[in-house]
Amino acid sequence: MVTKRIAIIPARGGSKRIPKKNIINFAGKPMIQWSIEAALLSKMFERVIVSTDDEEIAEVSRQCGAEVPFLRHKYADDYATVSQATLSALEQAEDYWSTGYDTVTQLMANCPLRTASDITRALTTFEQKRRTFQLSCFEFGWMNPWWAATIDQSGRPANLFPDASNQRSQDLPPLYCPTGAIWVASCAALKNAGTFYGPDHYYEPISWFSAVDIDDRDDLMFALSIKNTIQQTSLGDN
Repeated sequence: MVTKRIAIIPARGGSKRIPKKNIINFAGKPMIQWSIEAALLSKMFERVIVSTDDEEIAEVSRQCGAEVPFLRHKYADDYATVSQATLSALEQAEDYWSTGYDTVTQLMANCPLRTASDITRALTTFEQKRRTFQLSCFEFGWMNPWWAATIDQSGRPANLFPDASNQRSQDLPPLYCPTGAIWVASCAALKNAGTFYGPDHYYEPISWFSAVDIDDRDDLMFALSIKNTIQQTSLGDN
């Protein structure tokens, strides 16, 4: 069965912690370009569109190869969820092109380290396992949440998981954190649920470096460090 797939990259213009975050220079390209190119290179989608309320972001996205046939008129404030923005863009796209889609994949523009291979694997797993909702996640590594604690004003800790605080990390089960890198849903199910966290949603792990979300300056420096390391390692292998 042929599945009609659309990729939607939400990119509103009102970012506050890093102004114009979605189009700042990241490793030599506008940040959003990394997500657009990964989606196009995967060859998994009939269309790759950017949903934005900002004409500057729209023009940069068009130059990078994405389609931006319309601007976002709803769900562009600080209170709207990204699921609402993507669902609205899906409905706009279906109305604009007078066609329907089976699967929608949401790719956050602030996850520039996610690759075409990551996208291909995620879509393949989603379809092979016949899922309706699938969210990317990564396994916690050196920051072990099992040992998390609060501390009072004197510095005294209160462990969130007391039974785990004295156990070795290798003796504890792995824990996972969701990331906005690759979210996939059945279009019909998303319209019904209104969120990617719909009934019977699944997590699908990706590497922790592909999963990096850039929300503030510290995240940006961290992601750039990873990108530089990957590039240097690739050059060293050639």
